[in-house]
Amino acid sequence: MSPDHGFDIRARSGDGTPRRRRKRVVLADRRTRQIARTIMELEEQTSVGEVLVRHLMKVQLRSALVLTGVVAVVLLGLPVLFWAVPWTGAVEVLGLRLPWVLLGGLAYPFLVLIGYLCTRSAERHERDFIHMVEQ
Repeated sequence: MSPDHGFDIRARSGDGTPRRRRKRVVLADRRTRQIARTIMELEEQTSVGEVLVRHLMKVQLRSALVLTGVVAVVLLGLPVLFWAVPWTGAVEVLGLRLPWVLLGGLAYPFLVLIGYLCTRSAERHERDFIHMVEQ
């Protein structure tokens, strides 16, 4: 084995001598240093990184609790509605009574929609967090 002297053995010029390897030069970027510092603070769990992560968790928890409240109001409110206003339980839609249609059929697409909204909200908060870290 021959030691590497900065020559590319496979690439030879026309006269048979090896060419020097190309060096890649990267100019320093101020923004990169700040991003690296913020990422380092997050990884080392410093007080600044802890505040940033705590804020992300708080925002995500708030949006999850809002959507949980919507689910609770809608799905628990329907039986209360049928109990408080008994004639709504006798209404028929497509040959089925309204409680069966709402609680037995439309509740599942509603829950899928809430799950989709929760996922989009969490992803949006994470994008905002990454954007805030990169600034």
